[in-house]
Amino acid sequence: QVQLVESGGGLVQAGGSLRLSCTASGLIFSTYAMGWFRQAPGKEREFVAAINWSGGKIDYADSVKGRFTISRDNAKYAVSLQMSSLKPEDTAVYYCAAKIFDMTNLRGEYNWWGQGIQVTVSS
Repeated sequence: QVQLVESGGGLVQAGGSLRLSCTASGLIFSTYAMGWFRQAPGKEREFVAAINWSGGKIDYADSVKGRFTISRDNAKYAVSLQMSSLKPEDTAVYYCAAKIFDMTNLRGEYNWWGQGIQVTVSS
């Protein structure tokens, strides 16, 4: 049974930083691309960042480029999202997702999802 478990969310002031982590189990982690998505109240779930199986290919949404950094540790079955210079519009539930083989920014292509974790940025 595949499980993705997010951690590290919380409340932070604008301009601050948070680091989200996602630990995977039940899959061969090194064969999966990993992504982060987010969903704000009343909005659709949107792409944030993705990383391929080796960490050699990365993609970001324009809204987070230069502020967020995705990374992975295949030995620990973990992917992280370092978020800096946070803005109130970054407030959302953040989801970790896994996709076999190639990475993509398309939500519907991901096979497995975590339960999500709240990130709230106060102004």
